[in-house]
Amino acid sequence: MREIAFIKQNKEKWLRFESAINEKNIAHPEELSKLYLHLINDLAFAQTYYKKSKLVVYLNHLTILAFQKIYKSKKEDKNRLLHFFMIDVPLLLYSYKKYIYYSFVIFGLSVAIGLISAIYDDSFVRLILSDGYVNETLENIKNGNPTAVYKSGSNWGSFIGITFNNLYVGLKAFVLGVTGGIGTAYVLLQNGIMLGAFQYFFAEQGVLLQSIKGIWIHGAMEIFAIVIEGAVGLILGASILFPNTLTRVDSFKKGMRNGIKIMIATFPFTIAAGFLEGFVSRYGNSMPTFLALVIILGTLSIIAYYFLIYPFKIAKKVTSDFTLV
Repeated sequence: MREIAFIKQNKEKWLRFESAINEKNIAHPEELSKLYLHLINDLAFAQTYYKKSKLVVYLNHLTILAFQKIYKSKKEDKNRLLHFFMIDVPLLLYSYKKYIYYSFVIFGLSVAIGLISAIYDDSFVRLILSDGYVNETLENIKNGNPTAVYKSGSNWGSFIGITFNNLYVGLKAFVLGVTGGIGTAYVLLQNGIMLGAFQYFFAEQGVLLQSIKGIWIHGAMEIFAIVIEGAVGLILGASILFPNTLTRVDSFKKGMRNGIKIMIATFPFTIAAGFLEGFVSRYGNSMPTFLALVIILGTLSIIAYYFLIYPFKIAKKVTSDFTLV
């Protein structure tokens, strides 16, 4: 069967199914489940005969949304919180993966801007980090303790203060998505430029390794979480600008609802980063380099796996499991 004929034959069914998925409550779950099986068969057929078609992408996306809608409230799901973090959020991350890529691109370019600007403009670091911070850090470097500024205050005080500040930055990136994503992009730009200038400053002073040991122990999770929160802001912005088949209001509600879910998933990592900064990072310079790198790479691997790799594994499992039904 030609693809056009296949689409024409099933288009109404898919649109009806898409409409049912977007409803807040499922009026007839049994009927929807039957339609779901038809959808799975259509997906399998499309994967076989139209492998490179956008139709496969559309049906796969519809299948994942349907899985969330139909199966998230099944009785055998006894641990709702575990299901939220292990199924619901990863499937959302997979559905919105392109916005995560966009966020990383924006942040990466911002870091490059900060780095290049600092290289070619001697005053740029002071402009971004402030004279007070630069002067204090230069004094600390002379005293052999480049990251001493991060050791001030008590462990618990630092942990609580830093955690709330990071949560504020993440929520700001998300909420500013209402500007169509422009405000979110600005937050990513601001933080990326600051990071690029910051790291160049330490490299220029010949203490790059010490700065990595003292900062990236918590920074790996902290920065990664901010980028994901930036992606959530872009999702919110896209829901306003590109409502597709939904009304703009319904699209915004959907973007807000899904964005909040992903935001909640970043909180444990943000809190963990705050804990590391309050209780571990302050001992980074006196820590063996190998141990510091293990912590940095370990925390980075955990958060990268959850937000970048695990969603693909779950989406693939969902699709393959129900294709066999």
